[in-house]
Amino acid sequence: MQKQKIVLAIAGSSGSIYAKVMMDRLVELKDQWEAVGVVMTDNGRYNWELELGNKDYENYPFDFYEKKDWHAPFASGSARYGAMLVCPCSMGLLGRINAGISNDLITRAADVILKERRKLVMIPRETPLSLIHLRNMTSLTEAGAIICPAIPSFYGGATGPEELAATVVDRALELAGIEVSGTYRWG
Repeated sequence: MQKQKIVLAIAGSSGSIYAKVMMDRLVELKDQWEAVGVVMTDNGRYNWELELGNKDYENYPFDFYEKKDWHAPFASGSARYGAMLVCPCSMGLLGRINAGISNDLITRAADVILKERRKLVMIPRETPLSLIHLRNMTSLTEAGAIICPAIPSFYGGATGPEELAATVVDRALELAGIEVSGTYRWG
């Protein structure tokens, strides 16, 4: 199996538990990736600290990039990052990606992933959805992105918040081409 290079964008919507579980899973699955480049928005950091009560995002063994770092490898298609996960994804960020506004590293990386026809998996965490949100998601889907809403499944017997979040995270990772074992399978 060829190891992947992955971009993980952590945006400013509520739902930091999804980002934490995503990072935990990627650590567990380290044999499947060559590099993980992480970009967090300022609100992503703020919400992590508010919702989870810590700054543990600083302790993960990934390559971290600032949102204005235009020299990050995944700002260019030639670096061959195979997948990008946006977790959690705010509707503002989703709208900017949909419009092709490459005004920071996250939106540029998403633009690169889409133009190179690689896997962009977006995990929006918002409710209710406006018609603008729905149209942006439709347009991104037509452009090749995968919208994987942060809606946990309940049929697998999850017993706590992290296990519920893992039902979304595991699905998103699989959509990005990462093999996840031990997850509940229907039937």
